[in-house]
Amino acid sequence: MVRPRWRKTGTAQRLHEALLADRTEALAALLVDPDHPKVEALYETWGYRRIGNRQPFPDSPNFTVMLRDLSVPLAS
Repeated sequence: MVRPRWRKTGTAQRLHEALLADRTEALAALLVDPDHPKVEALYETWGYRRIGNRQPFPDSPNFTVMLRDLSVPLAS
């Protein structure tokens, strides 16, 4: 989470990209709360795509699953 003062400045995306920069995996995966469509839309702008839903544990919520191909550079 980015502190309020730094929100809407691109800081979250820059931090996210820095964390992924040296990863050797082919894909990055996110589980997103489906009650937050704005968060899902933000991740789509970061190169993620929605692939379905998943309930990882019987007592957990049902999440939206999003993937990003790390072999494809994110367009600026």
